[in-house]
Amino acid sequence: MFEDEARFGRISNPRCCWAPQGTRPTVPLQLVREYTYAYAAVSPLDGVLDSLIFPGVDTDSMSLFLSVVSERHPEETIFMFMDQAGWHKARALIIPANVKLLNLPPYSPELNPAEHLWEEIREKWFPNLVLRSIAAVGGHPHGSPGRAGARCSKGRRTHWV
Repeated sequence: MFEDEARFGRISNPRCCWAPQGTRPTVPLQLVREYTYAYAAVSPLDGVLDSLIFPGVDTDSMSLFLSVVSERHPEETIFMFMDQAGWHKARALIIPANVKLLNLPPYSPELNPAEHLWEEIREKWFPNLVLRSIAAVGGHPHGSPGRAGARCSKGRRTHWV
């Protein structure tokens, strides 16, 4: 599995959009610095995706995410590829027995298939959107970063790499 985290928040990202010919679309904009973080682990082989939302990125959140992934796949040995963020290498990180951590080379996000997940979510689910609260990020009607697995077809082969 490949693991990554992404920040989602209330700073809107204006994008191009369709409008009837001769009209100029109005796109809302907001600059509120409130964030939530989505953690995801994806298996390119079978399309299995595990994801959770946390209020921050730190060793405790990462330990909890690893334990949840371990509990969801109790009979499997999970080789988890990830970048070299500080909380991935912290001494206090609790690694379940069936999870083995492997580091990707530094500065190489193109090697991590989970990066494509964040591109898709940001481009398709959150463009030109103003949210009333940080809770609305997780409760977005088109889905949320933590429920991304519900939007991905489980058996579908995807050319991740």
